[in-house]
Amino acid sequence: MTELDVEHLRLILLGSALLLGIAMGALMQTSHFCTLGAIADWLVMGERLRLRMWLFAIAVAMVGTAGLAAGGLIDLSQSLYTGPRFLWCSYLIGGLCFGFGMVLASGCSSKTLVRLGGGSLKSLVVFLMMGLGAILTLRGPLAVLRIEWIDALALTLPSGQDLPRLLRGIGLDGPSLASVQLALGLGLGFTLAGYCVLEPRFRRPSSLLPSAAIGLLIVAAWWVSGHLGFLEENPTTLEPGFLATNSGRMESFSLVAPAAYCLEWLLFWSDQSQRLTIGIASTCGIVLGSAIAAKRRGSFRWEGFHGVEDTANHLIGGVLMGFGGITAIGCTIGQGLSGLSTLALGSFIAFGAIVVGAWLALQWQTWRLEHDPS
Repeated sequence: MTELDVEHLRLILLGSALLLGIAMGALMQTSHFCTLGAIADWLVMGERLRLRMWLFAIAVAMVGTAGLAAGGLIDLSQSLYTGPRFLWCSYLIGGLCFGFGMVLASGCSSKTLVRLGGGSLKSLVVFLMMGLGAILTLRGPLAVLRIEWIDALALTLPSGQDLPRLLRGIGLDGPSLASVQLALGLGLGFTLAGYCVLEPRFRRPSSLLPSAAIGLLIVAAWWVSGHLGFLEENPTTLEPGFLATNSGRMESFSLVAPAAYCLEWLLFWSDQSQRLTIGIASTCGIVLGSAIAAKRRGSFRWEGFHGVEDTANHLIGGVLMGFGGITAIGCTIGQGLSGLSTLALGSFIAFGAIVVGAWLALQWQTWRLEHDPS
């Protein structure tokens, strides 16, 4: 493959990521798919419909990703989530911060992009603060805190931290890795899906179909990055690698780090080292897809802040999401969908920490309302 062929493939990857992002944004806009909404409905009102939508998307992503891996189309050991370094403290602290921040910011990273596409200037500010918080945590002062104090509290798992390799590492040597991946992906995925379809309201097409489609988009992104974008020998480096990713690994949807990369790409436009990547393209695609859907539905409207406290909450929430998303190596989409689809142990911990962080923030908001003298 020549360098011209590589550049042509890069454009195909970027176009594919943009289209997948547009589809994701449109689906989230029309179906009101929202992680914070799912958690709040469940914890505050005992309503589980949106929670089932989220879990069904996870189920479809697990089944589809396991199928790709078992079929040899992708290698999950090459993802960000399944490496041998088990950052248990980072998953906990990052998840808690992200969960708390998304409540203050009135939505997680994906909802921020969807609302931005729907005309929310509040979400534009949250996106900028989330990107700033992510940059500070990747390479700024907060990176020192993250690397030297939080990431340092880690374990090294020789076999990697995804459940199939962990099981084989503790003595399950009979079945092949592909068989274990497929069995676990199907088992966990169909168990979650079975729980979801027990609710008659969820079986309506308006809930079931968008959830399934979002899960399939996670799988499609893995295929684009991990299969289509994989080069056994890059003509520039003469080494195997993945094209058009910031991490150098295969990537599916993740929104916090790409927010940072998007800001850097815009700020340093003339710097030839700044390249458009799959993460940036899919992030922009979500905003564009949401805007198209909002315009078609007639729901596009400009929205601003309601006061000083509202502004402060969203500013702080955005920074917390940026810090938390980088520290936990993902957000409600990055860890809660893409990460969980790889069956990585760290993703389950980060996912739980995000839920706990959101619960703590909801409890704090309830306490404030109850003790408000006005």
